[in-house]
Amino acid sequence: MIELLTAPTPNGWKISIMLEECGLAYCVRWIDLGKGEQFAPDFLAISPNNRIPAIVDHAPTDGGEPVPVFETGAILLYLAEKTGQFLPGDLRGRKQVMEWLFWQVGGLGPMLGQHGHFKLYAPERFAYATTRYRDEALRLYEVMERQLAGSAYLAGEAYSIADMACWPWVRTWKAQEIPLGDFPAVRAWYDRLKERPALRRGVALGAERINKRPQDSAEARRILFGSKEQGE
Repeated sequence: MIELLTAPTPNGWKISIMLEECGLAYCVRWIDLGKGEQFAPDFLAISPNNRIPAIVDHAPTDGGEPVPVFETGAILLYLAEKTGQFLPGDLRGRKQVMEWLFWQVGGLGPMLGQHGHFKLYAPERFAYATTRYRDEALRLYEVMERQLAGSAYLAGEAYSIADMACWPWVRTWKAQEIPLGDFPAVRAWYDRLKERPALRRGVALGAERINKRPQDSAEARRILFGSKEQGE
């Protein structure tokens, strides 16, 4: 059994998608980010960076004690190696998946996260920051467009953990006002993956919790973003 410690966010959905795609049994422990549960000692013992998601594998392949894993790239690799799925065994195929997985965790996720923050959540709007991150978001979409124009999936002709890492972030395109129609290969890839039953189950996880916007209160913003608003 895999214990998934998560919240309904793009990073959280990466792992619920992978668990559904692999057919692994898992249970969910919701982490209320607005209440600061990511700073609780028992969570920090699993995820010292105080970020979701994290997992605990209670049945590791070595038969030993439960294995905690934090950071989405590490979790996806761990689960792929545990199950032998969605990560090629050959040198070149594995190399390509790793490149696009690391591209996501180092670029697409952080840049879209910053763009979303300054566009949607920042208590003050800064045109320079919004424009800077929007330009970078569009550049990254162009990178995906070039790659997907020549292959069915990000790492070639096989669906992989690289696609699972990127798709939940592309899913934010409407809220972030990304002109997805300007990227036809990305749009086709996005729509094709959206029809996968396991992916749909993964992104449905926690749907009932999405509209509970913890960032709407000053205290939640202080916890989530480290903001120091007057009157706090």
